[in-house]
Amino acid sequence: MYTGMDKNRKHMRSILPCVCLTALMLMLAVALPTSAIEWTSLEWSVRGFPVLRDLGGRRRAEEEVVLRQRPQLAQESWSFREWQGGKPTRAFTVDLRTGAASAVKEEKGETKHWSETLDVVEGQTFAGFGFSLAIKALRERMVKGETITLKGIGFAPKPRLAAVELSYGGRDRIRMAGRTIAADRFIVHPKIPAIAKLFIKVPDAQIWMTTPPAGFLRWEGAMAEPDDQIIRVDLLPGGTSEAAVPVATSGTRK
Repeated sequence: MYTGMDKNRKHMRSILPCVCLTALMLMLAVALPTSAIEWTSLEWSVRGFPVLRDLGGRRRAEEEVVLRQRPQLAQESWSFREWQGGKPTRAFTVDLRTGAASAVKEEKGETKHWSETLDVVEGQTFAGFGFSLAIKALRERMVKGETITLKGIGFAPKPRLAAVELSYGGRDRIRMAGRTIAADRFIVHPKIPAIAKLFIKVPDAQIWMTTPPAGFLRWEGAMAEPDDQIIRVDLLPGGTSEAAVPVATSGTRK
């Protein structure tokens, strides 16, 4: 039904690169990077296949994320595929190099299509799991209390572009794969225009990174559309996914 839709994907690969940011700070502790996020490692690209599970650990859907790391950190593409009863029900894709975005969704036995060309900015626009790598790059600034604004792409189910605020939420403990791990929690907050809030509510997403050296641990948020159920992507999947336990509230950390 959907061209190029694979039925089998590998489980999520951990993405543990080191990055640094070259950007100018704006006033009021809210910043939009005026230059790209610079990449200094020898790797050239990252391709991930995160598996999306509900809070009971059941597999619901998959993403595919492609990011380029040199000469600058930039997300190149993002896609989402969902199945029910072995049949595809939704597919969202976006090319972050051109802004071309499309959506396909089954509704009441009818297949509906949407497409848009979005005004993306290379190195400043991210989607889905791509925010995890951006947060790793910006971690040091956020744990000191800074809020950073980037652009984010979402689907409702029509493709949409909005400002997104990234901030530090505090230190948590996460039980995963039989062990307890200390993690820093970061908040991805979509900035929705006041008039739009009357018709749509977009929940925040949360991303947990291991304590330095920082690496991805967990992503939690709406599966794809704003009114979807909350799901998790864990670094160590399998079994019931346990909720994080707060250790400290937001504030400056090293």
